[in-house]
Amino acid sequence: MAPRFYSAVFLRRLSPRFRSLLIQGLALTSALSSFGIVPLTSMGRALALNEYCHVTQEAALAKEALRKAAFEGDSEAQQDYQAMVQQHAEAMQNCRNNSWPQQQAIWLRLYPCDLQAGILDAVMDRIVNLGYNQVYVEVFYGGRVLLPKADNPTIWPSVVQASGYENRDLFAEAIQAGRERGLQVQAWLFTLNFGYSYGQRPDRQHVLALNGRGQNTMIYAKSGASSNPDEVFVDPYHPQAKADYGQMLQEVLERQPDGVLFDYVRYPRGVGSFSVADGVDDLWIYGPASRDMFFRRAVNRQGLELMRRYISRGYLLDSDIDDVRALYPEEREPLWQSRTPSPPLAAAEAPMPAAALRPQLQNELWQLSVAHAVQGVIDFLTHVSAPVQQRGMPAGAVFFPDGNQLVGTGGYDSRLQYWDRFSTSLGWHPMSYAVCGHTGCILDGIRRVLSMAGGNSERIVKPALVGIWGQPTYNRPALEAQMAAIRRAAPQINNVSHFAYSWQDPEFDRVRKFCSL
Repeated sequence: MAPRFYSAVFLRRLSPRFRSLLIQGLALTSALSSFGIVPLTSMGRALALNEYCHVTQEAALAKEALRKAAFEGDSEAQQDYQAMVQQHAEAMQNCRNNSWPQQQAIWLRLYPCDLQAGILDAVMDRIVNLGYNQVYVEVFYGGRVLLPKADNPTIWPSVVQASGYENRDLFAEAIQAGRERGLQVQAWLFTLNFGYSYGQRPDRQHVLALNGRGQNTMIYAKSGASSNPDEVFVDPYHPQAKADYGQMLQEVLERQPDGVLFDYVRYPRGVGSFSVADGVDDLWIYGPASRDMFFRRAVNRQGLELMRRYISRGYLLDSDIDDVRALYPEEREPLWQSRTPSPPLAAAEAPMPAAALRPQLQNELWQLSVAHAVQGVIDFLTHVSAPVQQRGMPAGAVFFPDGNQLVGTGGYDSRLQYWDRFSTSLGWHPMSYAVCGHTGCILDGIRRVLSMAGGNSERIVKPALVGIWGQPTYNRPALEAQMAAIRRAAPQINNVSHFAYSWQDPEFDRVRKFCSL
C-alpha cells in the first residue's frame, strides 16, 4: 500500500518501476542502515540520510517530481511538495545536529533565470539534498549587485537587467526560499575589489588604488600584471570608497540575511615577478587618500620630509639626511609612527654620519610603507563589518592562508592579506585550496590558521574547501577525503564550507547561467 505521504495523483505520474522503488525504499530504511545510511524520522515518517547527511537519490527524485508537478498547477502535488520540503528540512537539521560538522555551507552564485517559477526552489532543494544547512549567496561581485533594478540606489548596476523584472528581489527571494528549507542564508560580498564597472566611471578614477609607477589597479590588470583583468581595487583609505560600499552594504542588510562574508579583503594578486612586493613602488599607497594618511604618520618635520623623498624616489640618498638636518636643525632626528627615538647624545658626541644612518632609515621607511598598506586593508574591513555586527549578525572574512607571508629577503606577497590581524570577533574563512594530490598541503594551511587563531580557533576558524563529492578533481581529493582529514587533524573545527555549488551540479548551473529571461 502506498504511504499516505504521497498523493495518488503524484504516484500515478511515476513509472511503474520508479513507483515501486519509491514505495519499497521508504520501507527499507532499517535494512539500509547496515550500509552506512542513517535513518532519521520526521513528521512520523522515515527519511534515510547517509553519514554526510545526503538524502537518497530516490527521495531527491521524488521531491523534484513533486516540485515540477506543483509548479505546473497541481494543487495536490503542491501540498505534498511543501510537506516533503518541510520533512527534508527537519531531517537535514537533525542530521547536522548529530553529525560533524554541525555547520556545513555551500557557496552559491545566482543568475537572472533563477527568477523563473520554481527554479530557486530547485536550487535550494538540491542544496539540502547534499546535506548543507548554510548557503553563502554571492550578492556583490564583478562590479554588479544583487538588488532589484527598480530599488538599487548604489553606484553599481543590478545583476538582473531584464525588462519586466525590475522589481524582483532575487536575493530576498533566495533568503526566503532557503529559510523555508531550514537553511541559513548569508550574504557573500567582494570587498576592496569594486569591479570593472566601477573602474570605468570618470567620477571614480581618484578612488582607485594607485602604485608608485602611476598605474591604478585597472591599468595594472589590463597590462597583464594581475591574475584577473576584471578586478579593480580601490584605495582602502579613500572616504568615497567607504561611502559607496557603505550604501551598498546597507541595502544588503535591509534584506536581513543570516550573516555577511567579506571576500577580496586584500590588494591585487600579481603574476610572475609582480606576485612579490619588494619595493615601495609596488605598494598601492600612492592614491591621494592613502598618501595623505601616510604623511600623517610623520611625527616631526624631518620625518615627514624623508617620507616624501622616499616614496617619490623609492630610496634615500645620503644627501637627503643632510638636507633634513639643515632644514630643521631644532629637531634631533627624523621620527614617524613606530620609530623609537634614539638615546640623547652626549655633549661631545657627533650625530651618526648620513652614510652610516641611511640604510637603517631606508629599511625603516620600507617597513613603515608596508605596514601602512596593510593597515588600510584592516581598517576598511573593520569599518564595513561594524554595521553588520551592530545588527547582531555574524560577520566573516575570507582569505588565503598564504596571503600574509614574506617572500625571499625583504619581499611580501603582493596581496598583503594580513588576516592574522583581522579581528577575532569575525569568523575566519581560510580558502584551503592547496593542490598536491592529497590532503597534506590542505591541512598545512588550516594548521597555520589554527596556530594564529590561538584560543579562538574553535569559535572562529571555518575552512573553505574546493572539490566534488565522490570523486577527486583537478588533483584534489574528493570532499569526503578532505573532510575526514580535517576531522582527524582538527576536530575542534565545527564549521566547513564547500566552493562551490556550481562544482557539485555543473550541468544545472550551466543551464541556469546561460538561459535568457
